[in-house]
Amino acid sequence: MSRMTAHRTALAAALATPFLLSLWAAGPAQAHGAPTDPVSRVYACSPDGGANAKTAACRAAVAANGAPFTFWDNLRVAGVNGRDRQVIPDGKLCSGNLPAYKGLDLARSDWPTTNLTPGATMTMKYASTIPHTGTFRLYLTKPGYDPTKPLSWSELPAQPFASVKDPALTNGAYRITAKLPSDRTGHHVLYTIWQNSSTTDTYYSCSDVVFPAAKSSGRSGGSAVSASPNGGEKSASSSPSATPGSRATPSRTAEAAASPQQKDTAAPDSTPVASTSAADSGPSAPMLAGGAAAVLVLTGGAALALRLRRR
Repeated sequence: MSRMTAHRTALAAALATPFLLSLWAAGPAQAHGAPTDPVSRVYACSPDGGANAKTAACRAAVAANGAPFTFWDNLRVAGVNGRDRQVIPDGKLCSGNLPAYKGLDLARSDWPTTNLTPGATMTMKYASTIPHTGTFRLYLTKPGYDPTKPLSWSELPAQPFASVKDPALTNGAYRITAKLPSDRTGHHVLYTIWQNSSTTDTYYSCSDVVFPAAKSSGRSGGSAVSASPNGGEKSASSSPSATPGSRATPSRTAEAAASPQQKDTAAPDSTPVASTSAADSGPSAPMLAGGAAAVLVLTGGAALALRLRRR
């Protein structure tokens, strides 16, 4: 190779290197993102996951993975174009079938979790570095989901419970508000699919969530449980009904009057009962007896006085 040729080759390489480096750097940064609240497995088990990264599940995931989840915001698959169930196989939903994230597919019940309330409104915080257009689809595993078994598509409903298109990226995160299903209890997986429209990438993430079970009243037959104003729970049957036409519990006296058989067999009540009936508004028996006695005394006295006068 001549000196001139070598010089031109070196010059071309020098000019092209910054351009190639910029393309390499832009490639992984096209649309980074993952949920941080409810915390996703990939973020919880990353070096940025704090105490979550030290849990047994995260340690097992990193060991199975063979490397830490440093690029927690890069779990993406190109060219899916809405064919998620055809492209991502069962048991590989959390990793997107990417070998670099295979530890996220471990079937275990001790992943870091976020507590949610059934039927409540949730705001997901989906961290991202560069704004992109696209649609977020949120799924929740069906009732009866078993976290100790590999996650399959059959565990997710055919339709998401929420779908949000092109939310704004604010302070480094998308905030997606959605109302949660009201029929979930126990451990579930919140499965999020972010299909970009400004790139060919689709992002997948698993967030482990827990819905507290409703407390029972302990009575046979059960009773409805409602939330009290101070955040606790109370039985719906523990207070009088406020519906129109409701009545207080009848007293023993009223019950006795309503049941002739019970009235005949019950012990007599010595306590006088005042009557408000119009038919009973006349004088009582003791008053009549006292009046008769007074009449007799007066009559006897008058007769005695008449006899003394005649003598």
